[in-house]
Amino acid sequence: MRRTWTVATGTSIVRHAPAVRLAAFNRVLTDSVDDDAEAVGRIFCPHRLRPEHNTSSEFFALHNAAVFGGLSVNYVAYGGSVSIDPGCLERFFLLQIPVHGSARIETASRDVATAAGATASLLSPTIPTRMTWKDNCAHIILLVDRSLLEQRAAALSGRPAGAVEFEPAVDLSSPGGQALQSQVFELVGLAERVGPRRPLSSITAANMRETLLNALLHGQRHSASDAIDRFGGRIETLPPSLRRAREFLDAHAEEPLDLAQLAEAAGIGVRALQLGFRRHFGTSISEMLRDIRLAHLNIRLVAASPDDSVTEIAFELGFTHLGRMASAYRAKFGETPSATLRAMN
Repeated sequence: MRRTWTVATGTSIVRHAPAVRLAAFNRVLTDSVDDDAEAVGRIFCPHRLRPEHNTSSEFFALHNAAVFGGLSVNYVAYGGSVSIDPGCLERFFLLQIPVHGSARIETASRDVATAAGATASLLSPTIPTRMTWKDNCAHIILLVDRSLLEQRAAALSGRPAGAVEFEPAVDLSSPGGQALQSQVFELVGLAERVGPRRPLSSITAANMRETLLNALLHGQRHSASDAIDRFGGRIETLPPSLRRAREFLDAHAEEPLDLAQLAEAAGIGVRALQLGFRRHFGTSISEMLRDIRLAHLNIRLVAASPDDSVTEIAFELGFTHLGRMASAYRAKFGETPSATLRAMN
């Protein structure tokens, strides 16, 4: 259902036609530029906000936000046209899906023109950004905590956690763009049905996080894409025998490593298997198994409840030496397993 809402701006009334989403989660509704910059800066990050000169009398700001562990969905609208300069976002990734009006996004990597149903923008925390929102622009925005996404990229790529930088233009007509938009709107709808007074169950929140992280990291090109494809055994040049071995390791990660059994599953000899891992994955079989287990541990901890035990989860995944596990986890993800568990609860 479409609705119209009004907000006074000086002596005029500005009408905003698109359906306002997440209305029960309102954080900001103002016609003051300074008040908006301060309030939205607390929710997102400090930034410079300036109405375009010929539209300053039309200015208003609306921000609704539903916050979940590690991410939030937001409806943000501005009256008239405004320029926004957040610099580097630093703490989070920002997917901006326009639902009304248009925007121009200037980043250090490239400029992006966005419009409803055509193109969205995906901003990375390490890339400076400036934006102009035009024609009473409104966006559905997904905010994802930087450490959550970078840790998941590390889990999928076999590398230590580090900066991930996305291609900033999201083609909403592509399969990946359509899937990502659909999943974000699904979360918006879920938040509206549940409302601000009733939190999502831990299982539902974990499933939504997994769905969105996978859609971002597999559906949109970024600086870790090649490493993720290689570590996951999805590169086209990978021999079928190594693909089978990689799939077997992932499916049996909690079991002790049996090279003879792995070679049988792959259909080649043990020595050929060891050389193949070095050549195509750049790592040994035992090192890959450790990284797969660490990846499974990270995923389990992000989805765990406060009462779950790091020790029990680690033992279930095949770790037998907790000290070495904790050291390897911290080297890969930049924090202890218990810190990951606490961060999501």
